[in-house]
Amino acid sequence: MEARKLLMLHNGCGAQETIFAELKSQTQMDYIPCRRWAANQTWLLSAIMAHNLNRELQMSAEEPARSTTEQRAPWWSFVRLGACRGRLIQRAGPLTHPEGRLTLTLSASPAVQAELLNYLKAAA
Repeated sequence: MEARKLLMLHNGCGAQETIFAELKSQTQMDYIPCRRWAANQTWLLSAIMAHNLNRELQMSAEEPARSTTEQRAPWWSFVRLGACRGRLIQRAGPLTHPEGRLTLTLSASPAVQAELLNYLKAAA
């Protein structure tokens, strides 16, 4: 491999470092919750699975934004897990009982509705 291509490949390793940083900051992968080996393994695997499911859902819902580059950049422009969680999951809304059925009522947001429907369509 020529030196220029090797340098470009090395410079592209930042994407992998970004994944580890996101795993640590967004899924608490750097946290040890228990003194039991199996519990800590379960915690770690759950964090990685949450991250991977988020990425897979984004890849199935969107077309790749890029093609292959010398730096091996990811094809998709991913939204960070924390941003997805804040936009789609951690939304304020009261629990109501219409017709005797417990329901989470959220404020109307066409952008959030469109994004959720896009993900549901991709997951189906």
